Amino acid sequence: MATTISAVILAGGQAKRMAGLDKGLQLLQGKPLYQHCLQRLTHQVSSISINANRHQAIYQQSGVEVFGDELEDFQGPLSGILTALERANTDFVLFVPCDSPFLPLNLCEKLQSAVENSKSLLAYANDGEREHPAFSLLSTQLKLPLRAYLQSGHRQMLQFFRQHKGISVDFRLQKQAFVNMNTLQDIEKYQNIYA
Repeated sequence: MATTISAVILAGGQAKRMAGLDKGLQLLQGKPLYQHCLQRLTHQVSSISINANRHQAIYQQSGVEVFGDELEDFQGPLSGILTALERANTDFVLFVPCDSPFLPLNLCEKLQSAVENSKSLLAYANDGEREHPAFSLLSTQLKLPLRAYLQSGHRQMLQFFRQHKGISVDFRLQKQAFVNMNTLQDIEKYQNIYA
């Protein structure tokens, strides 16, 4: 039976480096950042939703399902990942951050290949120099271990991924795909690139 995969755009952060503005809603080339991600995911998976803790009504205008973290007191991206895994009706969930408008068009394909070849429950991207755990594919079988990990006070994605033998997948030929917009200056820098 074929592996089923859905995708979630992680937009639940506090955006401290962006003066608290909702990163996913900031415009790049006239379009909110999250919509760039949505567009690049459309042909990779059949079902996409958004994890957002603010401005949910605005995100819902995109026509996709929007949900907030179930855990209180913002606990980082793993909280959104946990909620997504607990809600999913697919075998795996592909995660991407909302502030990465150039994400790889073959992200799902390469991460899926890695988990299938290694029989692992998760895979995540690296660009040849840095790990990018927010670009990841996780089995829904990880929801109970992830809940226990968060309840024990841990928040580090890579630590959890390594504990569960996550596969780091090399995307060094697509390094630019992992550029993320952490500040308004980052967005300004890329306004005219790739236009």
